[in-house]
Amino acid sequence: MPAIQALTPRARDVIIKRSNWASENPGVILVFCIVFIVAVGIISLFAYRTWMARKAKRQSYEVEERQ
Repeated sequence: MPAIQALTPRARDVIIKRSNWASENPGVILVFCIVFIVAVGIISLFAYRTWMARKAKRQSYEVEERQ
């Protein structure tokens, strides 16, 4: 890794010692995932209800045939 070797030793240590926040806090990530899935479910439920209401309203129109 020539790019890392070109840095000063202190800068190299800072880059190498970076920690992974997600691996240190798996519970928080799990909660984020659950909240995301629930939110997507609620949004899709509202979208489905709106879609079905529009579909029912469209089907309730009376259509007159011209002769």
